[in-house]
Amino acid sequence: MKSGIRVLSVMLVLALLLSFGCGKQESESASGEYAITDPKLLGAVPAEDNARVFYEIFVGSFSDSDGDGIGDLRGIINRMDYLNDGDPDSGRSLGIEGIWLTPIFSSTSYHKYDVADYYAVDKSFGTQEDLDELIALCHARGVKLILDLPINHTARANEWFKNFTRAHRDNDPSNPYYDWYCYYTQGESVPAGRTFSALSGTNIYYECNFDGGMPELNFDNPAVREELLKVARFYLDRGIDGFRFDAAKYAYFGDHDSSVAFWVEYLDTLRKEYPGMYTVAEVWDGDGITDRYYPATNCFNFTVSQQEGLIAVAAKNGDAGKLTKYVESYLHSIDGKNPDAMFVPFIANHDTDRAAGYLQTANGFMQMAANLYILGPGSPFIYYGEEIGMRGSRGGANTDANRRLAMIWGDEDTVKNPDGSTYAASSQIQHGVNEQIQDENSLYTYYKKLIMIRKANPAIARGEYRAVSVEGTKVGGFISTYEGKTVLVLHNPSTSTQTVDISQFGSFSELSAFIGLEDVTLSGTTLTLGGQTSAVLY
Repeated sequence: MKSGIRVLSVMLVLALLLSFGCGKQESESASGEYAITDPKLLGAVPAEDNARVFYEIFVGSFSDSDGDGIGDLRGIINRMDYLNDGDPDSGRSLGIEGIWLTPIFSSTSYHKYDVADYYAVDKSFGTQEDLDELIALCHARGVKLILDLPINHTARANEWFKNFTRAHRDNDPSNPYYDWYCYYTQGESVPAGRTFSALSGTNIYYECNFDGGMPELNFDNPAVREELLKVARFYLDRGIDGFRFDAAKYAYFGDHDSSVAFWVEYLDTLRKEYPGMYTVAEVWDGDGITDRYYPATNCFNFTVSQQEGLIAVAAKNGDAGKLTKYVESYLHSIDGKNPDAMFVPFIANHDTDRAAGYLQTANGFMQMAANLYILGPGSPFIYYGEEIGMRGSRGGANTDANRRLAMIWGDEDTVKNPDGSTYAASSQIQHGVNEQIQDENSLYTYYKKLIMIRKANPAIARGEYRAVSVEGTKVGGFISTYEGKTVLVLHNPSTSTQTVDISQFGSFSELSAFIGLEDVTLSGTTLTLGGQTSAVLY
């Protein structure tokens, strides 16, 4: 029987009992409780441990503190109790363990991916003092804070590009900025596949593969590399925990060998000075390309993301075993490339259509997708508003602004949709954070409990991973051993209840938690796993 959300996990902390389902354990050794998890495990993830749940914030669309309609750093500070209130026993916050901020640097665009000044916080977002306060608040609550650092291009308004322009208009090769950007001279052959724009008052064309307003830096220039190291050091010295690197494969357009070599040198240099630095790169490509960047940094996994990704396919009444077998294979492929190599899954971000548009909450697909990537290894990234089912897509207007709409708080927050958005209000969800927090069957409550279960069972995200599946069904999952404890996670994305003899996977006799749209029971070695539901066993 479907009855909204069914969740079970006793002895996590009393706060977790809020609206948890009341399943039954029927094994002969039952003690009447599922008291197999340690409440202390709900504390903050150790600083050196990066197997944590991150939350991406598109800063200008999240929360507005000063009434100008633009989200800002102070707005994030004001909403920290929503994200992580610093008390793992309270059960009152979402419980995220890391925050990724999209670019906060001075820029004339709403998205800030064209940086005018890397050493200044954009005035619409606040000040360096606001950033320092947010860093301190995050660290006090065990939350890592990383910045989006787009460095393969800048804005035309950047002083570096202005100096580059001046050097070429003066025809002065002695100017130190003469070779700071990629260009070719009129009469030369145009490099294949790349985009250039004429620089007025000169005979050169500068490279701008993303937009004419985003000139590409020249990474063959040692002065450019040193300045980009200086930028990173500036924020790491302030306490930033690391970076997400935008468009990493385009450092050298179409030349992965050179791009990888740059990132290895750049990040190895920084890690010698900041050994605890967290990094993840956007290498939007297939695994064969993404894997090449792992010697330098972790990368987001695009194979599992978006509407046609393996997570969405499995969540929509698909085969969970195909997903977990892929994850096992992927983990093997990156193992040894980097001592910090991790799986970094997501289902949507600021460059993709929002997941709730193709994974509807009402039919359970959104909940199942969340199970599949949050109850798994590595470092999953939630896109702001995903936890309340916000929608947004490029649509006929073909604008990314529709994917970056204002967070729906349901209170007096004055944040507005970004410039250029056309998404119809009638297509958006009607119940925001304020209402969903009060609702035990809301998607927000579901996400909160998922994160609680993950925290209380650290072997889910860590340890040696081995995929499993149940022949003749769509049930799949994995076994993972960490610090002497072995956990079995099973997902049933089908709409029908499945009966599984778990003895085929080893000696598992304790049901730690389940979450989904139906119930789970364990009798001896027989697990009855409801449809669109996941179970955690020891």
